[in-house]
This record gives sequence, C-alpha cells and structure tokens, in this order.
Amino acid sequence: MVRNAASDWPSVSPRVRELFRRGAEIALNPHAEWVEELHAAALGGARVRLVAEDPALAAATRRANLANLLHWAAANVQNPGRRVPANTSSELLEASRDLVRRGLDETALDSYRMAQNVAWRRWIEIVFGLTDDPGELRELLDVSAVSIGTFIDDTVAAVSERMQHERDELTRGAHAERRAVVTLLLEGAPIGQARAESRLGHRLSGPHTAAILWSGAGGSEQVEAAAEAVTRAAGADHRLTVIASAAAMWVWLPVATAPPAAELAARLAEHPDVRVAVGRPGTGVEGFRRSHLDAATTQRMVARLTSPQQVARYQDVQLVSLLTSEPTQTDEFLADTLGDLRHADAETRTAVLTYVRELGSTTRTAERLYTHRNTVLRRLARADELLPRPLAENALAVAAALEALHWRGTG
Repeated sequence: MVRNAASDWPSVSPRVRELFRRGAEIALNPHAEWVEELHAAALGGARVRLVAEDPALAAATRRANLANLLHWAAANVQNPGRRVPANTSSELLEASRDLVRRGLDETALDSYRMAQNVAWRRWIEIVFGLTDDPGELRELLDVSAVSIGTFIDDTVAAVSERMQHERDELTRGAHAERRAVVTLLLEGAPIGQARAESRLGHRLSGPHTAAILWSGAGGSEQVEAAAEAVTRAAGADHRLTVIASAAAMWVWLPVATAPPAAELAARLAEHPDVRVAVGRPGTGVEGFRRSHLDAATTQRMVARLTSPQQVARYQDVQLVSLLTSEPTQTDEFLADTLGDLRHADAETRTAVLTYVRELGSTTRTAERLYTHRNTVLRRLARADELLPRPLAENALAVAAALEALHWRGTG
C-alpha cells in the first residue's frame, strides 16, 4: 500500500479493496452480542457516567454509536477503503442536542472513542477470517486503522460543532431562561422565590408533584402527549415543563397527591414507548426540589434494572431502589433470601407477596387474587418447600426480594 500524494490517503490494491468490501458487508449485519458489547463499552467509562445514568441520554448514545458503525460499514461496501464522510445523521444530531440540554460538554463524546475500540477488535476478527496472506493482512489492517480513526475524528468534530451551535441557541429565549432557573432551584442556589416564580410563570409556594417522562425510542411529540395524559390523570389544569432532551421532559404538577400508578398506566396505554417516573409530593421550594430528585432516583432505578414497568412512583419503589443500588449485593440478597423460589412460577411468587401484603390473611389473599383459599394454601406450601427458610421466619425479607424481582422484570 502507498500514500496518494494528492490527498495523503492510502492507495489500496484491487484485491484488498475486495476484501475490505466483503468485511464491510459482514460488519453491516453485526451479531447481537457485538452490538451489546459496543453499547457496554460506550457507556462504561467514568467520563460518561452521567450519560449512562440517564435513560434517555443512554438510549440516544446507543442509537448514535450503532448509527456510526452502520454508516462506516455501508460507506465501505459502496467505496471500500475510501475516506468515509462524517456521520451527521439524525441519530447523532439529536444526541448532541440532548447532551447540551443536560449541560454536558464534549467529554461525553468519549463514548464514540470507546465504541471505536470495540469495533476495531471485532473488525480484526472479521479481517482474519477473510485472508491469511501476511501482505494482504498488513495492507488491509493499515488502511482500516486510518479509515476508522479518521472517520471517528471527523464525526466527533462535526458533532462538537453541532453542540456549540446548540449551546448558542440555548443561551437565548424563554426555554433557556426557564431551564436556568430550574437548575438553580434544584441545586439549592440562593435565588429569591418571587423572582423565580416570575421567570417561571409558576407558583412555588403550593404543592408539587414532579415527574420525569422519557422515551428510549425518541420522539418529542409522544413525550409531550404523554405529559398531557399525566396532567389529566393527576387532575391538574396546568403544569410546569422543562425540555430535558429531544426525548425527555421534566414536569411539575400543582397537586398534593401523586396519581395512582394504575390510573397513569391506563392513561399512557396509547404511548407505550414513553416511561414515567413520579416523585413524592412536596410543598414549597424544597418540595419542588425534593420531588424532582425523587423522580430522578426512580428513573435511574428503572434504567439500572432494565425494568419493563412503564410507570414507577418513588413511594412504591423506595425500598427496592435501596436494595438494588449495588447489583452484586442485590443478586446475593435474592439468592440467599429466595433460594429456588426465585425461579418458581409467577403464581406462586405472587401468592407469597400478596399474602405478606395482606398481613398473613389467606382469606384476604384469596380475595385479592380472585382464587380459592385452598389454592393459596397450596401455593404457600410450595413456596415453603423452595425457600431456604420458612416464610413465617423471614416474611419481610422475602417480600422485599420479590418486590425487587418484580421491578427487575423477572418477577
């Protein structure tokens, strides 16, 4: 391989161009485990911790990194070995806008570099499956290293420019002012209440129930429609809204009672891609702040457990959030507490959890489950056979473990 004097881009032999094209076709259809490895690396670094902890930002980052892989592969199917233009697709532009709206800078783009490392290792595997000729391997790997590195550099530069543009846009207008005031309130900064209320157009002295809405599939229109559904479910006639990203929204409702989870789920049936985390109601500026922080804690728990639940209220998950803050310890707690009950049928686990909630009344448990009392007794007896310790000796711990399983999506 030689350098092209005009552009300093490697000149590639016809044989290696063909190998490059064949490899790109394989990369264009990546195995599921490759994609998962890519996502894990992209969100695993310390510099992107804030991105990884935010479900909407994490989902946008996953979409962006997969888009990078497919963009590079498709370009090399068409023109193998040529310089690949920067990826400025909608996935990356939306991700850049989201990062800026959350107050993050270009260090969050480290996820692209970390994903690049995984992609390079997988590409080497592909290349060594195409040829064992030392000369071809040397040429192919040389041009590949230049191609991948240059593509990521160009893409990061393009996204950084977009982020600066978005940052300039956000420094102007009502949205920027509202976001700035809310940020000060959440951080506990000394901003006068009257001034904050004037700039927000929202009264801070009354009750507040905060909610965070987001969609892993993207789409601001769906999130906005879901926010309206949440407002109706709470019986509120207005709400304070802050756009957190293209697919996430912060909401404060002037109500003293969080809407029932069942009511919220029913209202959100038409918006299955939107998730909702609700904080505890509060009063005044401190209630405004605390309710949002509760909702943020709930959102992180849902993301951490990859929970399938569409609606989560802090008051319903506070214990589970504490129990699951350390994944390794959570697994140990579940194994030690539940034993084989962890893998039992759903009916048996539900009977046990309902029985504990009903304070040990088999009659009320049967009524709640719409089944016969004898059926409940059989399921409880089965649970005792599976548990490491009898239910009567460890009921609270068993119930807590079953709650954790429920929110984890395995209960």
